[in-house]
Amino acid sequence: MERDQIHPQLLADCHLLGSLAASTVLLNRNAALPWFILVPDTRLNDILDLPEHHRDVVMADCAAVSAFIKQVLGFAKVNFAGLGNVVPQMHLHIIGRSEDDPCWPQPVWGNLPGGEQYEPLQLLGWQADLQKMVDLRPADLSLQY
Repeated sequence: MERDQIHPQLLADCHLLGSLAASTVLLNRNAALPWFILVPDTRLNDILDLPEHHRDVVMADCAAVSAFIKQVLGFAKVNFAGLGNVVPQMHLHIIGRSEDDPCWPQPVWGNLPGGEQYEPLQLLGWQADLQKMVDLRPADLSLQY
């Protein structure tokens, strides 16, 4: 999916890290939690409407990001959701959670305080780790600052 096809609100709220087999990978700008958002390559609005094979590939992308959050970032719990009430374009939230995060045990929506922003080197590091671990095709992060 091309960057100009991603909903403007998602681009305003997130860093564009790159793409996987069937999804564009975004990272919420608020560094309080590792909050990844995958935007599947489709014009459909709901994951359950995808043809089975496409849905399986999208879910594999989600599982890969979840594995990254657990194995590389060290989170034992990952929340997964696809809501789309505010932004109609299909996007799937994959969020690392821990008992000491600022929202625990509440959901992040409406409970996430303003947080620090990611440093460019941290973004590049996570992007490189995702490239090695899950075959992320990286976006040019220098264009996002």
